[in-house]
Amino acid sequence: MSEIKGTIKRVNETNVISEKFQKREFVLTDDNSEYPQILQLQLTQKNCDKLDGFSEGDRVNVKYNLRGREWTNPSGEVKVFNTIECWFIQKEESVSAPQPVAMAQDESDGLPF
Repeated sequence: MSEIKGTIKRVNETNVISEKFQKREFVLTDDNSEYPQILQLQLTQKNCDKLDGFSEGDRVNVKYNLRGREWTNPSGEVKVFNTIECWFIQKEESVSAPQPVAMAQDESDGLPF
């Protein structure tokens, strides 16, 4: 399991591949380093609904697994495919700006305290 924080760049609709398989992809900008990375992640099956309520610009925390598989094409060449499989997504709680602290009043107003 790995975790990443970033900003949602795009949320796609659910893509029904067959009656037994569906996936939903989204694009995340990992802007936590000097060189931001654009990553495409996917959710599958029942997890597709976890993207409901998320939109472009949302700051999120994502937990994911890396998946990989080999496929041999008809000419015998072996290809490797990788996916980033998201299984948890949560909006980052916004940190509100600190409230200004009232300055102490001048004690020359005659009050004893």
